[in-house]
Amino acid sequence: MHYPDVRCDRLRESISDFERIEKEKILCGNGAAELFFAVVMAVRPKKALVTAPAFSEYERALGTVGAEVQYYRLKEEQDFRIQEDILEQITEDTDMIFLCNPNNPTGHAVPREQILQIAKRCEETATRLILDECFCDLLDHPEAYSVVPEAEHFPGLFILRAFTKTYAMAGLRLGYGICADRGLLRRLSAGRQPWSISVPAQEAGCAALRESVYLNEARELLKAGRVYLTRELRRMGFLVYDSDINFILF
Repeated sequence: MHYPDVRCDRLRESISDFERIEKEKILCGNGAAELFFAVVMAVRPKKALVTAPAFSEYERALGTVGAEVQYYRLKEEQDFRIQEDILEQITEDTDMIFLCNPNNPTGHAVPREQILQIAKRCEETATRLILDECFCDLLDHPEAYSVVPEAEHFPGLFILRAFTKTYAMAGLRLGYGICADRGLLRRLSAGRQPWSISVPAQEAGCAALRESVYLNEARELLKAGRVYLTRELRRMGFLVYDSDINFILF
């Protein structure tokens, strides 16, 4: 019998090689959801900003510490895309902001340059930016959207990623966070129960990261499916919004 490796050393080394980022900036979790609940508990924001619509678990996590939630409302007439005026809603009173890129449920990806602009604003206002990139690797050109290479320049940035979506491993529950704030990572590690990531999940994660061909094949399959489904839903008379990813808002 073997207990899981609490530090997930081998898995973090594999993630480090894959993401080209230092192992010490990586924290693994029981899915990305465990980590964004954990970071909310560690930071305990009083005021937070979320986009609307967005993944409902962000607001649920913020509710566990009684945070006042404000909304940046995505408008239909702007194709539900984030605009530059989001910067005006990030103030010194904003303790935390959750962003999903590409956004769930609208399916739109925010260009890397725009995310970096938001990250810079968050650094100016001492706002924690929790950036959910769980679907990012399934985009046609993820390098045009992910800010993982810039993570070390923004200590207030916490990037979430998950094997759940990228490698269809929902049942095994495996995700990870990337952050340059090692003090925050230590607090997160200290506040969690020690064996949340099973041996099978850690082994599956290491194996998945060796599947270099899989991601390209998955992107091609999803792109073809997205084009087909969008066309057929429109043919049936539905109002369908364009998507960059593996789900469609209609």
